[in-house]
Amino acid sequence: MNRRFPRRLVRSAIAVALFSVTATTRVLANKESEALRARGSAEIYNLDRDQATATFREAIAADPQDAAAYRGLATSLWLSITFRRGNMTVDDYIGRVTKPNAAMAPPSPETAAAFREALDKAIALARARLDANPRDPEAHYQLGAALGLRASYIATVDGSAFGAFRAAREAYEEHEKVLSLDPRRKDAALIVGTYRYVVSVLALPVRLMAYVAGFGGGKELGIQMIEQAAAYGGDNEKDARFALILIYNREKQYDKALKELSLLRERYPRNRLLWFESGSTSLRAGRAGDAERFLGEGLTRFETDTRSRMFGEDALSYYKRGTARVVLGRTADAQQDLAKALALEGRDWVHGRTRLELGKLALKSGNRPAAREHFEATVRLCTADNDRVAVEEARQLLK
Repeated sequence: MNRRFPRRLVRSAIAVALFSVTATTRVLANKESEALRARGSAEIYNLDRDQATATFREAIAADPQDAAAYRGLATSLWLSITFRRGNMTVDDYIGRVTKPNAAMAPPSPETAAAFREALDKAIALARARLDANPRDPEAHYQLGAALGLRASYIATVDGSAFGAFRAAREAYEEHEKVLSLDPRRKDAALIVGTYRYVVSVLALPVRLMAYVAGFGGGKELGIQMIEQAAAYGGDNEKDARFALILIYNREKQYDKALKELSLLRERYPRNRLLWFESGSTSLRAGRAGDAERFLGEGLTRFETDTRSRMFGEDALSYYKRGTARVVLGRTADAQQDLAKALALEGRDWVHGRTRLELGKLALKSGNRPAAREHFEATVRLCTADNDRVAVEEARQLLK
């Protein structure tokens, strides 16, 4: 098999797990475990990751046979790894940046082992339930969700998209089975719809290989299925809404993305990244004033937040607000923000794009030597972080 196919498919569909793996179930667990899982899920989306990990452990203690509790624990552990790597934003999944900064440390052996133990248990419990009743939609759902998480972990943490392909295909097949057994289960449409969307935007030769491998396609159908999952009101409604934010940004349907972000800001007021994404989406939409407002509000609101930050989170926020201020013609304020972004730890592509904006300002002021220095730094930094769009723009400006 051509190795390019699974790598592109799985990397593009990493968002499936980002937006669906915390979904819980109403059927398999006792009431105490169910309530604890709901609380743990809310804690994850409020960025209270350590609390979420503890809560999911409580859910497991309340019902050791609850597959979703083990999957929730695995999710909180995986997200703690990606959080530290700084690749949890829309920017990472709309085609600009596709690999982590090489300087990022691998996960601790203890965290990786705990993740695998929890996920293996979730998969084993789901398979045992399927052995007892092969036509049980909930068991198929639980197995598919766990396999989707396994695929995303392998792709994002182990760095093996090819190794993740089998789990990704199985996740798709299991949730298609759910929809076949019970068409009312629109929560299962999230993973199926997301993979359909991803396949639809691949190049034709790769798309044909996806069909042969068992994946379906159809962009409009895929989006519609995810929208159905969001409207279904099931346990993964919020996950579907996060997925839609990503897809609406990619499709340049910014008003729809901002509507979802508004709803989620109300539900999860402790999630700093929702203010960041609101600003980023506004910037992509050409609304620099709104972008500056959202980003400034986020920086002010969470200035005293003592919880750990995503790797490079503050650098990202200052880079984005600095970019918005460049557009607004507020050069002095923009330079101040961009200088802060460079001074803070961050992804190479963020520092590279910051240098790109500073280079444009230097060029505008007639300082060509400084502009060249910034553009050359952009090429170096963004090449290291696979940001080809910024590299090409800097090279054109160097000419």
